[in-house]
Amino acid sequence: MKNINDIRELKKFGNLELLSKSVVEGFITGLHKSPFHGFSVEFAEHRAYNPGESTRNIDWNLYARTDKLYVKQYEEETNLRSRIIIDTSSSMLYPYKNTNILSKLAFSIYSAGALIYLFRKQRDAVGLSLFSDKIELHTPVKMSFIHTKYLYSNLENLISTDKPELNKTTNVGKALKHISDNIHKRSLVIIFSDMPAGENQEELFSSLQQMRYNKHEVILFHVTDKEHEQNFNFKNRPYKFVDMETGEQIKLNPNEVRDYFTSKSEAFYNSLKLKCASYDIDFVPADINSDFKEVLIPYLLKRKSLH
Repeated sequence: MKNINDIRELKKFGNLELLSKSVVEGFITGLHKSPFHGFSVEFAEHRAYNPGESTRNIDWNLYARTDKLYVKQYEEETNLRSRIIIDTSSSMLYPYKNTNILSKLAFSIYSAGALIYLFRKQRDAVGLSLFSDKIELHTPVKMSFIHTKYLYSNLENLISTDKPELNKTTNVGKALKHISDNIHKRSLVIIFSDMPAGENQEELFSSLQQMRYNKHEVILFHVTDKEHEQNFNFKNRPYKFVDMETGEQIKLNPNEVRDYFTSKSEAFYNSLKLKCASYDIDFVPADINSDFKEVLIPYLLKRKSLH
C-alpha cells in the first residue's frame, strides 16, 4: 500500500488485523527494494540457532533448504516486552470529518495495528494503553492469539464509532506517569500522541524522564498533520478554528498569524525534541500524510539495537 491516505483502499480490508497483515507483509517486501536491503526481520516460527544449545528443536528441513541452522520457536517464547500507548483525546480526531485524510487517531491506530501484527510474527509480547484525561485501557502484556484479538478489538472500537467523543481533554504528563508506574518489567514503550503545546511541559518532561529512569526504552511518535498544524498552510481567507478539546472558537485569517504560530510551534517542537534527546528517547515525527514505513522502520531499528 503506497499511500496510507487512500481511504478507499484501507476500507477494502474490512478489519484492522487483515489490514495490518497487508501493511506489514508489503513493508517487508519493500525493504528489499530500499536502502534497508538485507535488513533481518525474524518471524515467529524460527530463530537463529545459538552454538552450544540443545539441537532438539533444530528445523532440519529448513537447514536442508538454506544451509543455516534455525530453531523452532514455541508459544511461550518471547524476545521482547512492548507496550503501545495511544492518546485518544479529542485533538487526535483532527482533521475531523475530512473523509479524504486520516485523522491523527486513525493514523495511530493503523500504525499500532501493524506493530501488533509484527510483534506477533516476531514472538514479542505486547500490551496496549489508551488515555485522554484518564487511563481508558491498560492491558496486560501477552503474546497469545486470544490476547492479540482482544487488542485489535479495542482498536477497532476506537476507529469504528460513528460519533467520536468531542471535548475530551488530555493530560499527557499525568497519564504517562500513571502508566509508567504500572509497567512492572523493563519494556519497549511506544507512544503515539500529538503532544499538545498547551500541556504542562514540566509535568510532561518529568513523566518521560521517569520512563527512562525505570529502565524502559521509549519511542515517541509525535503525530501531527504537518502541513496545517506545524506549517499553518491554509488558504488566504477567513477561517473559524475550533479547539476540539475545549470547544473554544476563534475567527481569523491564517496569513495574519502564520509567522507567530509557526515560531511558537517550532519552539515547542524543538524543546520536545531536545528533551527527548537528553533522556535518550527516540523522538520520531509522524506526519499523518506520510507512509506507515515511517513508523515501522524506527521500530525495527530500535528493536535491532536492543539485541
